[in-house]
Amino acid sequence: MNIMMIAVVIAVAAIAAAAAVALRVTWKLTHPRRKPVESRPEEYSLQAYESVSFPSRESGITIRGWYIPAEGNGFEKSERTLIFSHGYGQNRLEPHLPALSLAADLVSKGYNVLLFDFRNSGESSPALTTIGLREQQDLLGAIDFVKATRPEQKIGLVGFSMGAATSLMVGGLDERVETIIADSPFYSLQEYLEENLPQWTGLPRFPFNWLILTLSPLMLRANPRHVRPYEAVRQADKPILFIHGTKDATVPCSNSEQLYRLVTHEASRLWLVPGTGHVRSYPHDPEAYIDHVIDFLRHAWNSEAETKSFAHAKKPSPID
Repeated sequence: MNIMMIAVVIAVAAIAAAAAVALRVTWKLTHPRRKPVESRPEEYSLQAYESVSFPSRESGITIRGWYIPAEGNGFEKSERTLIFSHGYGQNRLEPHLPALSLAADLVSKGYNVLLFDFRNSGESSPALTTIGLREQQDLLGAIDFVKATRPEQKIGLVGFSMGAATSLMVGGLDERVETIIADSPFYSLQEYLEENLPQWTGLPRFPFNWLILTLSPLMLRANPRHVRPYEAVRQADKPILFIHGTKDATVPCSNSEQLYRLVTHEASRLWLVPGTGHVRSYPHDPEAYIDHVIDFLRHAWNSEAETKSFAHAKKPSPID
């Protein structure tokens, strides 16, 4: 065997090994370890709630969660439901918030809350995790569920990280959704992964970024190029609140800044929270977080006359 042949064999072996590693890492990224649902609403003084299940828009997937009404927990009956969407590798609890604490705060302000587990999370059906692509079908299923069981409800979406991006993509286009709160979303999954994939994989940018981003759509039929929150934001004629920590090293706050530049509704807002990390704005200062969210929702769900006058106001600057 001559030197050229040896070199070719070594090169082919190296490429095959790199491709095998890339596929293995891709499989792990799309099958994150499922976290159990270990807390209950009662631990946050939410005594009245319903354990619910409903189909995703994708056949064969059952989504599970809790519907927590304001009425029954000591507050007036509400006709507004906020649907929470959790981040990658988490579940309905979003434990670093925790989501139940935020839900309790919002219920006390007169909002109903639906928390659910995306596919392959918590107690929902096993399936491929696609970082916002097919998860849109799960969120659509949640909206279908609320509208089918409580047709009088007005719907707002509250998402965190991957769930924020998913909320933007679904809520931006679905006319049943009236307002969106996006905490730490990414602008575009393809662009985000091109820049940040080594942080997820622990592998060198070359050659693994190219291998993973090229092979995964072919093997998994899930292309990150199709996860484009920015396109939905451009088309969303509804109020959107972006919340992002300025010290977010996972999804830099520039993602929300870019998205905010695309909004079309004058009631949209951007709140940049100084010194906080990824999805850490609520635990950093729960009172300030609730104040910003409630003020935004009250403007977003104002009377028709007030909404018309508010729409002529200048789009506000980020709140420091």
